[in-house]
Amino acid sequence: MKVIHLIGGGDSGGAKTHVLNLLRELNNFIDARLVCFRKGDFSEDAERMGIPIDVIESGNPVVGLRELKKLIGNEKIDIIHCHGARGNLMGNLIKKHLKAPVVTTVHSDYRLDYLGRPVARLSYGTTNMLALRRVNYYIGVSDPMTDILIERDFPADRIYTIYNGIDFKTPISTVQKKEYLRSLGVDYQEDDVVAGIAARLNPVKDYPTLLRAMKLAIAKNPHLRLVAAGDGEDLDMLTKLAESLGIADRVCFAGWVKDMNSFYHAIDINLLTSLSETFPYALTEGARMHRATIASRVGGVPVLIDDGKNGLIFTPGDENQLASCLIQLANDKTLRDEMGEQLYQKASAEFSIDRMVEHQLEIYQSILERERRKQEMQGKRDGVIICGAYGHGNAGDDAILKSIIQSVQKLDRHVPITVLAKNTESIKKRYRVDSIYTLNVPKMLLAMRKSRLYINGGGTLIQNATSHRSLWYYLFTLRAAKLLGNKVDMYGCGIGPVTGKRDIGMVKKVLERSADIITLREQDSMDELQSFGVKKPEVLLSSDPALALGQCSSEDTELYLKKHGLTPDGNYLCFMLRTWYGFAEKAKAFAKCAQYAYDLYGLTPVFLSLNIYHDTTAALQVIEHLSCPYHILDEGTEPEMLISALSYMDVVVSMRLHGLILSSLSGIPLVGVSYDPKIGSFLKYLGYGSCTELSEVTAEGLIADLDEAVKQIPQKEALQEHAARLQAVEKRNSEAVRKLLEEA
Repeated sequence: MKVIHLIGGGDSGGAKTHVLNLLRELNNFIDARLVCFRKGDFSEDAERMGIPIDVIESGNPVVGLRELKKLIGNEKIDIIHCHGARGNLMGNLIKKHLKAPVVTTVHSDYRLDYLGRPVARLSYGTTNMLALRRVNYYIGVSDPMTDILIERDFPADRIYTIYNGIDFKTPISTVQKKEYLRSLGVDYQEDDVVAGIAARLNPVKDYPTLLRAMKLAIAKNPHLRLVAAGDGEDLDMLTKLAESLGIADRVCFAGWVKDMNSFYHAIDINLLTSLSETFPYALTEGARMHRATIASRVGGVPVLIDDGKNGLIFTPGDENQLASCLIQLANDKTLRDEMGEQLYQKASAEFSIDRMVEHQLEIYQSILERERRKQEMQGKRDGVIICGAYGHGNAGDDAILKSIIQSVQKLDRHVPITVLAKNTESIKKRYRVDSIYTLNVPKMLLAMRKSRLYINGGGTLIQNATSHRSLWYYLFTLRAAKLLGNKVDMYGCGIGPVTGKRDIGMVKKVLERSADIITLREQDSMDELQSFGVKKPEVLLSSDPALALGQCSSEDTELYLKKHGLTPDGNYLCFMLRTWYGFAEKAKAFAKCAQYAYDLYGLTPVFLSLNIYHDTTAALQVIEHLSCPYHILDEGTEPEMLISALSYMDVVVSMRLHGLILSSLSGIPLVGVSYDPKIGSFLKYLGYGSCTELSEVTAEGLIADLDEAVKQIPQKEALQEHAARLQAVEKRNSEAVRKLLEEA
């Protein structure tokens, strides 16, 4: 594989470190060549590191393109990899000549690259924004950077994410701490606690907030001092600010520092106070030296730093919060040492240069496979469309969608996937697939003309209990997909209730003419479908797609529980409630049940919102009648984390179908409250758990169901076998997709 990297050559900081380290290591595996359009520190460092490099010194892109063509000659280049504004421009100019795909690594928010430089922003910034739109593939150096690209309408299914990695293997040599600090002009004393920051002196790094926080922290701990490694346009302003705050004698602006290993060795606390970042090397470089870290909650910082465990995170611009973090670490050496060690362990395992290079090679291979696929499928249909009640903030629907996407991608890793959803941006960010707004019919029909498989995905979509219009919409999409040439699969669905001769007749007619395979999530749906007289499609009994999902690690789950005030060894009764007709009148009954569970069994009520927009309202109606402690978990999270968190519950009382489904995976005793027949249908299919109609709920009835559920707590392993049986038949959902993809 031959890859040519194009870069302007004036880069510094994280982008420079990323490119040079990556190129040095890539050449152990592939032919990776660097072309730089300026001679200077960047090109000289590349030469010293033994990286194959050519320098084209021309500010004129036309001349530069001519020289670049001459340099490459007839050489076959597989991928053009660009970095920065000049690299993106030249990559777009040369790609037609080389007939190779262009990928660019977006190292920072391109709208902030020329902050404070209006002329450069107008010229280079505008050129870069135009060039970026013409690139084939993108690499964000953190998930938040990728999210920014998606928010700006870059194609989600053509964006990869890679995190900066550094070398944890090569031994590090450093200058002795006191000697090094004094070489910077710091009058270091043995009892000093040195906070250090390595960042340019410009507005994005937000030094003013840091200096104001230092003033507050020094008032509490006069041994604290700050050393800043970096230069920039804000030096004079920051020097004057330190003087006006009265902390100039405790602050050292060291200027540009070359020996960064000695810098990180010399400090006690590593700082990052930026207003915007992707995934800064300053954090991993500090982690390599086992330094306790305080960082602003920006970019990919939370991916590395688990707040309170291996570092501290504060809200950008919040000087009081930052000061509190500084005081906490400055006053506790043991805590600094513990956090520094924890950070080292995580960074060395997940953010090494080896892992970065391995991931980059995977991205290159993926790009080449996708390009080959494009050539092979030229003029042919390709792609899968998934339609369902997605993008409404419902964790149950999210679990279904995630399971379907994973199933499709296991069968065909590079098949283009498009999801019809209400909130398209959230779908793109979470799943890195394309998404079309549910009611954008022209765009939907255009996509159907190109796709080969349409999946009507999960949930009870074919019903008119909540809305006739939604039933008609889903029937319309099924018919349109078939008429436009797709194979049609109804994936792990619930059916019904459908009432009225007209609607039943319409359902029968559309399913007979449109569906190729229907997999159903429980027996009641099978009975409902048979009652309609639907016979032509292949119909299989399976189970809910969410049953195919796994769990998070116990460490991550315990951190999640701790964050919300729960402990892994606690005893909990989990309620998953929702607003519905008549619920307000039943709130006291739920409250009496919760209070009873706490008083008699020591089960603390936990109210978990599966729909982050609505379920908390129901929980609040209950807790106003409680006198015992309780917890509310209404922060959206991944379905795997919900499964893991629910495994720590002792009993679950749920109005939410997927609350019952996800809990059953751990064999949790279940109490269902039905506002819809699907609740009772699932519990009957599962084989355990009680169910009461919402209209019939009483405190006495809930308490009786709770007493029976508590008796089942010791039988969790046996109860898990019920879900295992459903997991086995769930495979029929993906087998149906495999069959239709092969036929298509």
